[in-house]
Amino acid sequence: MLRAGIVGLPNVGKSTLFNALTAQQNALAANYPFATIEPNVGTVPVPDERLQVLSDLVKAKKIVPATIEFVDIAGLVRGASKGEGLGNQFLATIRETDTIVQVVRCFEDENIVHVEGSVNPLRDIETIQLELVLADLASVEKRRDKAQRAAKSGNKEGKAELDILDKIQPILEEGRPARSVDFTDDERALVKQFFLLSSKPTIFAANVDENSLSNSSENPHVRAVQDFAAAENAEVVVICAKLEEDLGELAPEERAEFLKDVGVESSGVDRLIKSAYRLLGLMSFLTAGEIEVRAWTIPVGTKAPQAAGEIHSDIERGFIRAEIVGYEDLIRVGTRTAAREKGLTRLEGKEYIMQEGDIADFRFNV
Repeated sequence: MLRAGIVGLPNVGKSTLFNALTAQQNALAANYPFATIEPNVGTVPVPDERLQVLSDLVKAKKIVPATIEFVDIAGLVRGASKGEGLGNQFLATIRETDTIVQVVRCFEDENIVHVEGSVNPLRDIETIQLELVLADLASVEKRRDKAQRAAKSGNKEGKAELDILDKIQPILEEGRPARSVDFTDDERALVKQFFLLSSKPTIFAANVDENSLSNSSENPHVRAVQDFAAAENAEVVVICAKLEEDLGELAPEERAEFLKDVGVESSGVDRLIKSAYRLLGLMSFLTAGEIEVRAWTIPVGTKAPQAAGEIHSDIERGFIRAEIVGYEDLIRVGTRTAAREKGLTRLEGKEYIMQEGDIADFRFNV
């Protein structure tokens, strides 16, 4: 399962956002540093309006959406890379995530204490980024010693690793994240094995107050974050964590009206979840039957047998072919039978690359 770590300085709205994401109140949102000590974990459905439509069509007994696991990680302070505050725990937890959601405070409120004494989102971003970079630099220096010894002995893998470290280390020494390095596909595959914190795909959640939500482009803090992210190969989602937390207490049919009243079209939480999904190069294929309608998460570019393996390893092992119909086609004609009669279904083999919204029925023999 995809795992996203929610990080940020103390008192920027991390736990409030976590509550909104999980629609629960089990993360302690308090006005002092380190309110979150042990990381809270919540499994969150990926918003997908197609599932209910499909369920109504096939009269399914249940709906099973794709999911993301969000981890609310302890607030970080300067010196975390050297163990200050809860730094060691913070870094260990974030190392286990697939992507980072950094909550950045973009609102003024004299009643909520900022650990640095003032609101400055770029300073906050750079504080966390520097701690991740310093931790990575220490890791790279350790790897370099081992890679140099291997390269001198003629080891090809050691030489390849040393070449990549030569690209990464100067960037880190400049205080820039490893994700800003331009890697080849082969290099990127090897870098994943380094588990560098600053190489993780990053989303900046610009946390604004309700008054700024509908006109966030006029918020100078948001503009600063967007400009920074554009140069850092990162994404920005503008969100009001407190409003999203309130949304979680409403019935689904009331949420759209509430959002309309505050001048926005969609939930920031929904946009954040979809952004994390997209940033990691993930997509969904669907299965639909009377028992359940389900979305399955796969990387973009996955072939049909490997997609089948997400359902069960036996289906991948005994894969024969996949019967595929597009979501829009099935909805338009109403039934699989009608889709077959109109030539809208296809039988695809082992080399077929799954597409977003494919509805699949796998044939196999074990």
